[in-house]
Amino acid sequence: MQIIGRKREIAELTRLKESNQAEFIALYGRRRVGKTWLVRNFFQDQFTFYATGIARGNRKEQLQNFYKSICGYSKRTPEQPKDWYETFDLLKTVIKQSRQRRKVVFLDELPWMDTQKSEFLKAIDLFWNSWGCMQQNLLFIVCGSAASWMVKNIIRDKGGLHNRLTCHLHLDPFTLAETKTYLHSQGIRWSEEMIAECYMIMGGIPYYLHLLDRSMSLAQNVDRLFFAPNALLKDEFDTLYKSLFKKSEEYVKIISALSKRRGGYTREEIVQATGLANGGGLTRRLDELEQCNFIRRHSPLKGRVPIYQLIDFYSFFYFQFLNGTRNYDRDAWMHLQASPRHNTWLGLSFERLCFAHIYEIHKALGITGVATKTYALLTDSAQMDMVIERADKVTSLCEMKYTSKPYAMTKQDADKLRHREEELKECLPTQKQVLISLVSNRQPKRNEHYNNIISKNITLNSLFAE
Repeated sequence: MQIIGRKREIAELTRLKESNQAEFIALYGRRRVGKTWLVRNFFQDQFTFYATGIARGNRKEQLQNFYKSICGYSKRTPEQPKDWYETFDLLKTVIKQSRQRRKVVFLDELPWMDTQKSEFLKAIDLFWNSWGCMQQNLLFIVCGSAASWMVKNIIRDKGGLHNRLTCHLHLDPFTLAETKTYLHSQGIRWSEEMIAECYMIMGGIPYYLHLLDRSMSLAQNVDRLFFAPNALLKDEFDTLYKSLFKKSEEYVKIISALSKRRGGYTREEIVQATGLANGGGLTRRLDELEQCNFIRRHSPLKGRVPIYQLIDFYSFFYFQFLNGTRNYDRDAWMHLQASPRHNTWLGLSFERLCFAHIYEIHKALGITGVATKTYALLTDSAQMDMVIERADKVTSLCEMKYTSKPYAMTKQDADKLRHREEELKECLPTQKQVLISLVSNRQPKRNEHYNNIISKNITLNSLFAE
């Protein structure tokens, strides 16, 4: 089956597959993003050994499941191991028996295997450091959706696995361009505006896109997947967070708070909004949410307190339309079309869409080779959608507009932009030229107000650039 996108990951996997030395790869990314699908399709399921962890399984269940996988690859049925040390000894035997030139071992959902007091990590450490790293024909791949666990215990491990990885890959959601290509491969040929709205709901997550019915419109699909009585994704939010985080309710409190303000919250404001203690526990939760690509942390200007923003599209959609709803209108999304509530959400989500495609905006501005710092900025009297500080002594001030008709700038709009321009100049550490750009879903009307203030217009089509 054709693999959509994933060019960087395919290039790395190809290099590692053709390597003449032992390779230890960690692949991680949020649930449903397509990690397992990528590895299995790239290697066409031709593994020397494959096993996956069991969600919420205990130590005994994880060991039993791994043992069954070993039996499936062994020439003779081995005696059942008592612990993970003996289990990895059996895995060595399976690898030695294989006649494959490149011996690919794939352990999926690794975090689930690491149950309390199981010594799983010590066993995998011993397996790699005492034997695996010396097998020149071994390609050892570990994968997990719990990104925080993968980063802490594998990628940034301070113990035996410290600096043992030869490669780690974070799998991101599809871009708009990849989403369009994927939908076309499924026979879905929507307009770019419709694909963008789909992205603002599902965030380019392949599993969600896979559930779309090509015989239906986007609105019909959203009602079927989220609002119908037996909707397939009705319980997805709880499942998503519970599968990634222990004490998931504390992470959800943070996400819920951040969903309420477009510009995000400082750490102190998160404490006030959630009631969580301002200590190491909060630091860990914020770091883990950032590692899982649910939030972003940025410091707008030197000396300013860092801001945390919600960037996960599905979570934002959930809190805008699904949270607390029990008796769903099965045609809710159809009824919400073009309503003020729907239009407000589109505008706010479009800002997130632009931040998710910063590279494409830089490309449209012709600054991909220029060092930049990109952020949103809130002052006492102005909200700036996107500021791009550039090393060429220019700062781009980007205004986002998502409208049902071509945007026509008014005198009031132009005055607001001039005020934001002056505010930005006051905030910048050094005097720079400020150029104002408009990012819109459609070509705007080029009236006198537009011509006097806008230096560059970037349309939705530019965000689909490959």
